[in-house]
Amino acid sequence: MPELPEVEVSRLGISPWLMNQTISKIIVRDKRLRWPVPDDIFKAEGCEIRNIRRRAKYLLIDTGNGEIVLHLGMSGKLRVIDATHPPVKHDHIDIVLKSGKCLRFNDPRRFGACLWQPTGEMHKLLLKLGPEPLTDDFDAQRLVELAKGKKSPVKTFIMDNDVVVGVGNIYANEALFMSGIDPRRAAGRVSAKRYAVLTDAIKEVLAKAIEQGGTTLKDFAQSDGNPGYFAQHLRVYGRAGKECEVCGSEIKSVVIGQRNTFYCPDCQK
Repeated sequence: MPELPEVEVSRLGISPWLMNQTISKIIVRDKRLRWPVPDDIFKAEGCEIRNIRRRAKYLLIDTGNGEIVLHLGMSGKLRVIDATHPPVKHDHIDIVLKSGKCLRFNDPRRFGACLWQPTGEMHKLLLKLGPEPLTDDFDAQRLVELAKGKKSPVKTFIMDNDVVVGVGNIYANEALFMSGIDPRRAAGRVSAKRYAVLTDAIKEVLAKAIEQGGTTLKDFAQSDGNPGYFAQHLRVYGRAGKECEVCGSEIKSVVIGQRNTFYCPDCQK
């Protein structure tokens, strides 16, 4: 599933091709995504794209008449291609530009979404989201206050979008390793000092992933031009049974909240 860095890199990749371009038409080949594609998105036809921003894992394309809200779900991909390029299986939506290019949304599993947000309003899916992790609104004090009395694992806690958005499974594993915190520890039993370290680790791991993805962007004007998952050096995620790079102990794996979780039993307490 694409996580926040992949979505941000997608935003960086498509923006040069879409900014200040006029949408000539929108083609919906299959409305049956996670939620039915609303007819309101056709209000964007004839409008100029003013901005492309990200909120959590949602991309918002501002047309001045409202915003197209895109979510990649588990398997969604965005490509900027020539509008005349023949669609293939699972190419559900085209946002066609007067420039002759189009933004094409492909989603084999159809857990993604294409929704509409009127100007001056906020879609209900965005209303209760927590702060962005790379802003000053996300800090250790917030974690300390929200964690009070919580018995749920700290990994589940930091992956809660009401607490902070965009800390997906891969980066939660990595940030907890960097901060030396056992992912199974109860959120309410993590000290303020350790939450300060964890906050910095979350910011660092996400920022580095975005930076690394930004340096490996392919040309989004190619038919295969989505960045996908960029190569990263992961220290615990997916490394069960291998040696910890810090202490040499065997990396362990456990399921927390139905998600595979990886940790070093010696480095993380």
